[in-house]
Amino acid sequence: MTILQIVTHPNEVLETACDRVLDFDKKLVKLLNDMYETMLEADGVGLAAPQVGVLKQVAIVDVGDKHGRIELINPVILEARGEQVGPEGCLSFPDVFGEVKRADYVKVRAQNRKGKVFLLEAREFLARAILHEIDHLNGVLFTSKVTRYYEPGELEEA
Repeated sequence: MTILQIVTHPNEVLETACDRVLDFDKKLVKLLNDMYETMLEADGVGLAAPQVGVLKQVAIVDVGDKHGRIELINPVILEARGEQVGPEGCLSFPDVFGEVKRADYVKVRAQNRKGKVFLLEAREFLARAILHEIDHLNGVLFTSKVTRYYEPGELEEA
């Protein structure tokens, strides 16, 4: 597996809507595996394809809970409700953290690496991570939703 270069802001690829995945082939499997390794190496909990320069609707999330590694291909938000406000960061914005309001519950339809459609329901931190990555696929950055930026060291003190 290959550790990929993470695209950092500013870069127009981060604000570009991604194309649907049509080919569920070995290239897709390699992309998913490389993205996962890259995310782990960078100590992240999610990574979207545009963050590695690929404009495809592909994202990976692993918040370290019972769900483990979640691969989202061509994800669609079916339902989002409730509200949570909390800190977010992004591998494409090193050392930038801000407070973001997100839904507390999300229901998503997506495809797996073989093209099979599945439904996923998530709450709290997992919902936040999934919504953050789906935003990336639509060219939306978390900085557009920040209500307050954290000062350096502020999160460690909390």
